[in-house]
Amino acid sequence: QVQLVESGGGLVQAGGSLRLSCAVSGRTFIINAMGWYRQAPGKQRELVATVTMGGSTNYADSVKGRFTISRGKNTVYLQMNSLKPDDTAAYYCNVEDDGSGYYYWGQGTQVTVSS
Repeated sequence: QVQLVESGGGLVQAGGSLRLSCAVSGRTFIINAMGWYRQAPGKQRELVATVTMGGSTNYADSVKGRFTISRGKNTVYLQMNSLKPDDTAAYYCNVEDDGSGYYYWGQGTQVTVSS
């Protein structure tokens, strides 16, 4: 059993900042890639940022220069600066089991940016 628990979401004014955290617990396994995705109402889930085991990062064009992804041993973070109303969405963390290639998802945390 693997659990991913996100935290740090909330309501913030445009231009503000939030830091999301996602803690992985349960069965021990080697985590390969870790990432954040988001889904706004009526839209498909989209990639926000990923970080590999080696530390390489990838960002959606819409968040480049504003968001920073980082990771610890069993935690992944997303620092979000200069937030815009378009960033409003439920944010989900995602980790890849290096052995099986299976991806685990968290339950999501809501981020709302007011104008």
